Amino acid sequence: MIIFLLTLAASAAAAVGGYTAIHSRKWLNQALALTSGLVLGLVTFDLLPEIFEIAQTQNLDPVWPMVAMTAGFLLFHLFEKFVPVHETSEAQYGPHNHPRLGIARAAALTGHSFLDGLSIGVAFQASTAVGTAVAIAVVGHRFADGFDTTTFMLAHKNKLSHIKVWLGIVILMPIAGGLVSLVFTLSESLLAVYLGFFAGLILYVSASNLLPEAHTEGSSRKNFLLTVLGAGTIFLITRLA
Repeated sequence: MIIFLLTLAASAAAAVGGYTAIHSRKWLNQALALTSGLVLGLVTFDLLPEIFEIAQTQNLDPVWPMVAMTAGFLLFHLFEKFVPVHETSEAQYGPHNHPRLGIARAAALTGHSFLDGLSIGVAFQASTAVGTAVAIAVVGHRFADGFDTTTFMLAHKNKLSHIKVWLGIVILMPIAGGLVSLVFTLSESLLAVYLGFFAGLILYVSASNLLPEAHTEGSSRKNFLLTVLGAGTIFLITRLA
């Protein structure tokens, strides 16, 4: 039940992000600044210690989760070379507007959204603390996913009806991923490898998308403090859980 509720919250965050993209950008930088800190804290204070603990108890060479982490980071980077995933500036893409690019980007985030929900469920297989921390980070960056999906498609002249359909799919995918996680259980060793892969993926999202968008030229010191607050929040959760 808790996995369903958390993936539902992730879906709601994407819906709010999409609605915000249609009507206002007012709080986007602040939301992204906080989320980037949450993701950084999740990787450094929660996922990596959990991975190393599992590796120690299962006599697993830690190099394999680290290989998976590197693969997750590089795989998303490679994917962006073929499908523009994070660029949302209409000014930058103005000469190249095409609805197919908007659809391709939305399709890419559909898979990423499913993985977000799956990761929440898988993280709870490790422990409640890990699952809670992963859910917080996922819910945080789902707002950015919903916002980016809508903004990118608007910039590429997709019809509003098509945008709403794709946004609906992106919104529902975390729930589907969370439900899928309930039908199988990973072994401890495979769980460590999967968590490594997920850590690499969201670390790339944070470094290539969230932080640059949050700390653009002219952004306030408050954004930096929000990033610190996000990382500190995860630190406190992992220490107190």
